Amino acid sequence: MVSKNQIKLITSLQQKKYRISHQLFFAEGVKVIQELLDSNFELEHLYTTQYDFEEVSGTKKSLIHENDLKKISALATPNSCLAVFKIPQEKEIATSGLIIALDDIRDPGNLGTILRLCDWFGVRQVVCSKETVDIYNPKVVQATMGSITRVNVAYVDLEHYIAETDLTVFGTFMDGENIYQSNLPQQGVIIMGNEANGISERVEELIGKRISIPRFGDLQKTESLNVATATAIVLSEFKRNLA
Repeated sequence: MVSKNQIKLITSLQQKKYRISHQLFFAEGVKVIQELLDSNFELEHLYTTQYDFEEVSGTKKSLIHENDLKKISALATPNSCLAVFKIPQEKEIATSGLIIALDDIRDPGNLGTILRLCDWFGVRQVVCSKETVDIYNPKVVQATMGSITRVNVAYVDLEHYIAETDLTVFGTFMDGENIYQSNLPQQGVIIMGNEANGISERVEELIGKRISIPRFGDLQKTESLNVATATAIVLSEFKRNLA
């Protein structure tokens, strides 16, 4: 049984302002929840329709009916479990290595996928503009499939961050240097821009090296790549020499 107050609290966490005020977020699905349980994230409470997660103490776990799960789930077809976690304190931003910086990424699925890509390619730091979708948005958490536990995400004044970094700053543009012909270092900040508008003008002015993913289609009419797809290609090229 889930109380009315619990339903009210959990459903409110779909909105950023309530996640901030309560310092809580929720995750759904066995894989994502297990990844969070195995990490340093602190569990507030777990709601499940099955006799699973035996490692979670009875005081922090409730066996509930499927109808109750539907009341608190953000999914059209709820999974078998939902867990509420505490939002951890932000960690110090890395100053070396390869860093992905996101300029106004709005789609939760794109951000979640980019986190998974960073996890796959060994990128441990993502820096987001303050306009970028919240990492604790339920759709983002779902899309990360657990990679949220292994990639540090920080929200900053992106212009100030770029101006202050000692690393080479790369930006993806249609008129940049062909990435397949570029000598790419193992350290640097790679800026990925907004889904519709690309990298903002103010951020563009601070970029040291422009790179591009060339089009090979005969008609050359495709305007752009999905930002997550572009991130996959860019990271693959930066990491190629390490394979």
